[in-house]
Amino acid sequence: MVDKHPYEMYYQQLLPVLKSKVEEFRLLNYGTIDIPSLWQYLIQKKWRKPEQEVHIYKLVADVVSTKAIDYMNFATVEAYRSPNWLEEIDHEELQGLFRPKKP
Repeated sequence: MVDKHPYEMYYQQLLPVLKSKVEEFRLLNYGTIDIPSLWQYLIQKKWRKPEQEVHIYKLVADVVSTKAIDYMNFATVEAYRSPNWLEEIDHEELQGLFRPKKP
């Protein structure tokens, strides 16, 4: 089981600043960024090594200082890490999809 990130407990408190940041990105024509994906960026990249006793103002400052290009670089790398859904399928697999074997 995966442990929760220590900063997950601050999500509700950070929600207004997360919304504000997403709105800022949308004004800059980065319309694909949403709150959950921004949160994942922060958890996985910016806050990879959490501090023991962090102050909420430091987390707010991290959100406010997030740049769209940093998020987009993270999203690009994550897209390369994910499985390739458009990968070529061989003929046998394709036939299996369209003509499944009868039991």
